[in-house]
Amino acid sequence: MPLTADDIDRFEASRPRLEAIAYRLLGSAGEAEDAVQETFLRWQAADVDRIEVLEAWLTKVLTNLCLNQLTSARARRETYVGQWLPEPLLAGDPMLGPAETAEQRESVSYAVLTLMERLSPNERAVYVLREAFDYPHREIAEILGITEAASQQIFHRAKKHVADGKARAEIDEAAARRIVEEFLAAATSGRTDPLVRLLTEDAISIGDGGGKVPARAKAFEGAVAVAKFLRGLFKPSKAKRAVVGGAPEVYAWTANGDPAVVAVVDGRVVGVMCLEVTAEGITAFRNQVNPDKLERATARWAAADHGEPLCNAF
Repeated sequence: MPLTADDIDRFEASRPRLEAIAYRLLGSAGEAEDAVQETFLRWQAADVDRIEVLEAWLTKVLTNLCLNQLTSARARRETYVGQWLPEPLLAGDPMLGPAETAEQRESVSYAVLTLMERLSPNERAVYVLREAFDYPHREIAEILGITEAASQQIFHRAKKHVADGKARAEIDEAAARRIVEEFLAAATSGRTDPLVRLLTEDAISIGDGGGKVPARAKAFEGAVAVAKFLRGLFKPSKAKRAVVGGAPEVYAWTANGDPAVVAVVDGRVVGVMCLEVTAEGITAFRNQVNPDKLERATARWAAADHGEPLCNAF
């Protein structure tokens, strides 16, 4: 029986929440959209009259589709060229989902999305549903086909794994901009010392080029090594300009709620550098330059009022 206009409206009302769940589970906006669309097709083929609670049914279907995707994604990432990082979402992207609580904001931060790669698919699902969307363990257990006690145990284990690698401090938009401005001033000074002063001793820098844009396969570790890399990154070079198609304009922005540097060439986002900031200083730079993971950022950028760039990189 075909869906009625009311049925479709009910699904569309759930789409933003479903996309926000799927993005947190998969770390990819494109894959999240595909999972939500497949959920819609399952809804279209279902006996709608027999579904008692639409939200619960849709969440269960979506989560299990994402679990299957995560399992296959692990195999694919074994052959991924270089480091794998999530797809960044720029400020205001609706797929970031709810941001009323610290837990909701934290669950979509770039640092936590990266840390969640350490979790098993089930751990990731329980963590996202509980921490970001406040689902009771009874419902999570039903979605995943496990016991309520198992859901609680998985959540505590997942939360500990994430907390063990987490150092992020909550920062408002104005503070984020100041941090990025200070960082860019140091990075473009041509000297290492100003950068070292901004970093924690154990700072790291990781890049994801996906084999399409040069990015070092191994992370830079330690304040001095990271500072030297960043100083070189912002040093003008014809070769760098050739790779991205010009001299990027550099903006202070936020991505996934974190301070971020956005590099743009002719309206196309060519790089998003997310900064993880603690009370002691900047502790991580996660640099997304894989063009496949920047298409949504480019579309979002075109719709944003981003003002003038702070500087031009290389």
